Order: sequence, then structure tokens, then C-alpha cells
Amino acid sequence: MTKQLYTPFYDPEKSYEENYAEGPFGAFADGKVFEQEGEPTYDFMGHKIYAPFGIANGPLINGNFVKAALDKGFDLVEYKDVRSHKLACNPFPNIIPLEASGDITLQIAEQGITQAKDYGTPISITNSFGIPSMDPDFWQKDIAEAVQYAKKGQVVIGGIQGTLPESGGFDAYLQDFITVARLLKETGVKVIELNLSCPNEGAAHLLCFDYQRSIIVVDKVKNELGNIPLIIKIAYFQDDEVLKKLVQGVGNIVQGIGAINTIPAKIYADTRHAQQALPGTGRLWSGTCGHGIKWAGIEMVKRLKQIREDNGYTYSIEGVGGVTVPEDYFEYKKAGADAVMSATGAMWNPYLAQEIKKTL
Repeated sequence: MTKQLYTPFYDPEKSYEENYAEGPFGAFADGKVFEQEGEPTYDFMGHKIYAPFGIANGPLINGNFVKAALDKGFDLVEYKDVRSHKLACNPFPNIIPLEASGDITLQIAEQGITQAKDYGTPISITNSFGIPSMDPDFWQKDIAEAVQYAKKGQVVIGGIQGTLPESGGFDAYLQDFITVARLLKETGVKVIELNLSCPNEGAAHLLCFDYQRSIIVVDKVKNELGNIPLIIKIAYFQDDEVLKKLVQGVGNIVQGIGAINTIPAKIYADTRHAQQALPGTGRLWSGTCGHGIKWAGIEMVKRLKQIREDNGYTYSIEGVGGVTVPEDYFEYKKAGADAVMSATGAMWNPYLAQEIKKTL
């Protein structure tokens, strides 16, 4: 598995605000640029790239992080989801290591996982940020600069996060998605990802599981974006019929489907599971990332590929979850992923893209 853990470019020992102001760290701060040779040959949403691999939505919290990722040879980089207004991050800590050397199955997630003393290999973590955002006045300029910074063969992806208003119900929620889409479009970003794996007022707490409302949101957002390619980000689905209904509703609208986000689990500070690890109300359950969720990401890629074949769709599949070493990239590609993204693995290995490119 992971051969070496480098200094993470997002420092989990610092607050989100400290990372935002001072980061990135480690090799992402050394100023060295990975020079790519030849011409990019892979097609991604109509754009030629050197390799269909990059950093998923999450750890690239502002333009400085995005630029550093581009410098290190990650050709697909996603600026962390943005909102229509400023929203603060969850209280510190936001990232903690887990005692999970194997798969984090749904059964294990329900039973609970214990916080580890340190980050080890294979690496699995939990993250609890609450999807913070700066005001559009800041992030529009920041994203536009990052888009311009991208070199030949690289693409910056923007992420949309809707916010459920205090009043107005689903109609107001839908309008918020459309507003963020319009603002993000104005940055000149080449590809946009719509986050459907976030809480909403619909069934089962994740928007993607409320497939009827998801279809409405996707349709309206795509209408706002026009020709800009749209990817939807979804969670792991236990119910195959619900997944099929969602995909059949958006299969001819979107250009890509990314899976997965995280596997939610109960996170405890002790082996007796007497105390939750993350402080504050509502934080017993937290999304798990890293090696332990690769099984779910691989499975979802295979299912999305089968649905695509059965229905004659042409959407691209972006595999996400547990990519920590080059072998994981190829496992995703074999499963049917058109592009592969990493978050936790890339955080602790800034050279992961370069390692993968050596084997292509």
C-alpha cells in the first residue's frame, strides 16, 4: 500500500483558517514545478490532458492549493466546493486518523471506528469540515486566477455546493444551486462538478438519494451552465434501484458522474466507544476517507459502467475513493473509470501524479 507518508499539504494539526491563510505545506510549498513533455493525448470533457488523474473535491481549499497541485503534475484539480455566501468551517479538529487497516464496510461504519494515535499506512482518516466557503466576491477572483494558472494539458474543475435556506423550502434551495452555478460560470472554469452528496431536506439526508429532486436540480443547473461540461458527485448507494433511477434521470443531461464521496461512520475517541472523537453536537457520524473506502469506489464505478452500457449513455465516470498508490489508479481504470481522482492519498503524497505518470 502507501510506501511513504510525506508531510501533508493540508496540515491536520492546524485549523482550517490557519491552513487557508498559511498553506499549502510540505512539498506543495517548495516552489518546484514538474515539467511535462510532449503533447497531451487524453480527452477529458473535450479538453486534452496528459493523464486522467487528479485531486478530488476537498483538500484544495483555495487558489494557492490549486496552483501547487498543478505545479506537481496533477492534471485534473478541483477547487473545493463554493457556496452563494460565506460559511464557517466546523470546529477544530477537522481531520483525524483512524484505526482501520482494512475495508471500512457499512457494518463497521455502523459499529464505529476508533481514532488512531497517528497517521499510518495504509492511510484512512475522517474529515469533518461542513463544506465551508468564502463569499463569492473572494472566490470568483481566486478561481479565475487558478484557471488562468493551469498549463497545457491541465484542467481546473469548480465545485457547486447548494445551501438549504432557512425559509422557502425546495424552491429556494433550487434557486441557490442555480445562483452558485451562474457565479461559478463567470470565473471561466472549464468543467463544473455539482455536489449531490450533501445534506438536504429530502429523503435520507443526502440529496443524491432523493433522486426526484436531484434530477430537477441537475436539469436546472445544466440549463444555467450551457455548454460547460457538468459532473455530478454522488455517494455510495446501497439501493441499486434508486441509483438506476437517478442515473436514468440525468444520464442524458450530465457529461460525467463522480463516485464516491465518503463512507459515513461513527467515530470514537476510545476502543470502548464511550466518547465521540470529534467535539460538538451532531459530529459522532463523520465521513471516512482513504484506503478503507476504496472497495466502495471501485464497486460504484463498475455499477455506473453497467448502467451506462445498458442504457446507451455516454457520460464519463470519475472514480474516487482510496487512491493512495499508483496501483489503485490502475485498479479504478480496469473497473471502468475514465478518470481517477484522489484526496487523502494525494494529501500525504504530493508526488502521486508523477509516480502514476511514470507507469503510463
